[in-house]
Amino acid sequence: MSGPAAPALLPEPRKTTASAQVATPWRVAVPLPVPAYDFAVPHGWVNPHVPGEAPLGCRVLVPWRGELVVGLVVGEGEPRGGHRLREAVHVLDDPAAPWVAPATVRAVTAWAADAHLPAGLVWCDLLCVGWDSPCTHEVRAVEGADLNAFGARAPGSSWNDAVTFAPPLLDAIREQGLLEETFTALGRTRTVISARDLDDVPAEARTVTLLRAVSPLPDDLTPKQRQACEWLAAHGPQPSLSAWARGAGVSSGVTTGALNAGGALMVAELGEAPPAWAWLREHGPVDSLTAWASGAVLAGVPLSVTQAGALAARGWAAHVQQPAPPPALPEPAMGAEGAADPDRLPEAAVWRLHGGRAANRFRVLAPRMARLLSQGRGVLVIAPEHATLRRAWEGLSGLAQASDTRAVQVSGQLGDAQREHAWALVRSGSARLVIGSYLALSAPLENLALLIVLEEGSDAYKLQSGSRAFIPDLAARVAAEQDAALALVGVTPAVESIPHPGAVLPPPRTRLHVVDYARPPEQPELGPLSGVHLTPGDLGYPLSHDLARVLRQVQERGRQAVLVAPRRGYSALLRCPGCEHTPQCRNCDVPLRFHQETRQLTCHQCGYHEVIPDRCDKCGERMWKARGPGTEWIAQEVGKLLPGFPVYRLDKDRQDDLSALMNGESGVLVGTQLLLSHPAPPNLAVIGVTLADTWLNVSDFRASERYHRLLRQLAEWHPDRAPMLVVQTFQADHPALRVLGEGRDTLAYPAAEERVRAELFYPPHARLAQIEVTAREARKAQLAAQELADALHGAGASAQEVLGPAPSPVARVRGVYPYHLMLRARSDARLSQLLAVLDSRTWKARVRVDVNPRGGL
Repeated sequence: MSGPAAPALLPEPRKTTASAQVATPWRVAVPLPVPAYDFAVPHGWVNPHVPGEAPLGCRVLVPWRGELVVGLVVGEGEPRGGHRLREAVHVLDDPAAPWVAPATVRAVTAWAADAHLPAGLVWCDLLCVGWDSPCTHEVRAVEGADLNAFGARAPGSSWNDAVTFAPPLLDAIREQGLLEETFTALGRTRTVISARDLDDVPAEARTVTLLRAVSPLPDDLTPKQRQACEWLAAHGPQPSLSAWARGAGVSSGVTTGALNAGGALMVAELGEAPPAWAWLREHGPVDSLTAWASGAVLAGVPLSVTQAGALAARGWAAHVQQPAPPPALPEPAMGAEGAADPDRLPEAAVWRLHGGRAANRFRVLAPRMARLLSQGRGVLVIAPEHATLRRAWEGLSGLAQASDTRAVQVSGQLGDAQREHAWALVRSGSARLVIGSYLALSAPLENLALLIVLEEGSDAYKLQSGSRAFIPDLAARVAAEQDAALALVGVTPAVESIPHPGAVLPPPRTRLHVVDYARPPEQPELGPLSGVHLTPGDLGYPLSHDLARVLRQVQERGRQAVLVAPRRGYSALLRCPGCEHTPQCRNCDVPLRFHQETRQLTCHQCGYHEVIPDRCDKCGERMWKARGPGTEWIAQEVGKLLPGFPVYRLDKDRQDDLSALMNGESGVLVGTQLLLSHPAPPNLAVIGVTLADTWLNVSDFRASERYHRLLRQLAEWHPDRAPMLVVQTFQADHPALRVLGEGRDTLAYPAAEERVRAELFYPPHARLAQIEVTAREARKAQLAAQELADALHGAGASAQEVLGPAPSPVARVRGVYPYHLMLRARSDARLSQLLAVLDSRTWKARVRVDVNPRGGL
């Protein structure tokens, strides 16, 4: 962080105390993909609570590339060489009430170090509030300093607003220790329109020019002029010649002549306040000119927006800054079922609760949460996506009120002001129950007792960019550092959760029918819908004979159905029937997906798209054959099967208005897994999985676990009903599906999968990290990946610990060629040792680390 040495500009530079010279530097993370850097303690600053300790979790202003940025103190720096460091400029938070709990800072920073990821990158992902801290900033030169060397526009000896100086200039002066600075935090404000006091209204705005009769009247007036002047004397001053003429019943020429003859005078007087000002004085301030005009008109005072603006411009009203009222936060639920029930959950550092429906799980959780909240302790609930968060808020937020506290939500669904307000409530201790997305993980809860991770196996917890952190890993670190219990709660346990003690609730009633495309004659054994006479061709695809039959029943009875499609678009690809050629993306080695509505071929990796070619590039064939139905194709087939019946779509490309369906009207909804982020239709009778094998045919050892979780989520999707679940598959005997048909609990399949992974040395019996090596040339990426693998083996890694390198299943993505290595270690410590090899040298390609990867190679 230290810059080049500069010549001394003062015989006696700013003095520093001995304690400041030997104080241990602070390690500060800034919201950029860079490591945390060391900064010296601000001049003269002493921790008022624990002298000598760094204000862990507090925000500080630090110089960065010529400007001041907000950083987070994440630890103590290296004392050696501290005299060469730049100083932190200002501490924004009281160390007694840090922005982030110190224990959370230690946990997250340690995880980042073990994962060999820049601390700034991790904190940029996790901390959603506080990187922007508005404040007034004033500067002046140190007493006795001569800043002429910095130019004529350098600060002087009096305080001035820092915005009047160039930031690089201030930073150069600051680096020499010649700048004094003060900061005053600014609260959130809003601009309103307020009526001025009459004494503050400019005189020219209040002054009006009036025509007033003189006395005595001049002798040389004509009879009509005298008549007009006598009327003016009798009826009072008039604002204009025309008004005077109309009132006196004469022409404008007569009044003009009378004025010129001296029969009247134009005088300036203080006029009455406009009625619009009086209304604003009584009912204001207002947010805008439009609000002023609307309110005045409703009260019977004529006022247009233009007239309101004119009044404000003349000085009758002013735009003023006021403290903004706290923004509205989501209202908690009223009460919570089960809070007074006996607490039957385990007393362990890590435990789990799975099975049943969401309402059942929340009822079982309620006694434990209510007891901890009543003890004045904190509870944090993390959800993977909006649907789970919504259910958790509805089911758990009511527990706070009975414990004399409040519940707040922290998630990306809230605006910046709402998150800041929620953060302030948590930081002040007013809210001890926080329910949110992964952004709530760093909320500064005091005395955290319980951290609940909902659906801990969900892939939605995996950050797709940045640090690529898997949030349950970080949650486990935070809970352990804060000495809080970690609860893993969901519809079905992740395989990694199996070793922990816990409770399993009975699964909801499931009506399952399996369409086995591989063995159609055996369909009668699987359900009453099919017949022995059906052949594979008769089964039909994408809508089988059985699914088509129940969909007709749905139409006849005016019910609702949902079909889960494996992909969006019309089809997975187009293929030439003559030579089997498939149009490919120009940037990625993947086939282009066909979207019928736009008549385009689109790459779902990079977004490249093109119109459908008239002919095959290889053989000139004019016909194309679609393969792999998506939501468009399936919706089209439903429309043909059920003419006139409402069909809706819900996927990334198209999200129809579902209000009619949610109001109970009949129809069929076709969509991807995005369906689960919405409430289930109220009269849902059938859920169809059009091709379940799509979730299994993935190069990922977690594919079957993900498939099992999807089936369980669909079975409990509706909070009350048990719709018929029709699964079309070529793998009807897969254990993930069979346990559902047999009515076994949600622990059955993950427990069996855990035993298999123990033999294969996969999580939870190993820790994984995927190293991605990419380059614009395939050969360069391959050589760099092999060089990295050789370095790992040279550092003592065994063949069991390093898998690969191997090219990605998609050989080219967005114009680059990725190669992968998989690291397997028995502990986090050993995995960190292997990852340390990446820091030992510079590699000839881009290298990225993904700890606990999801989605396979």
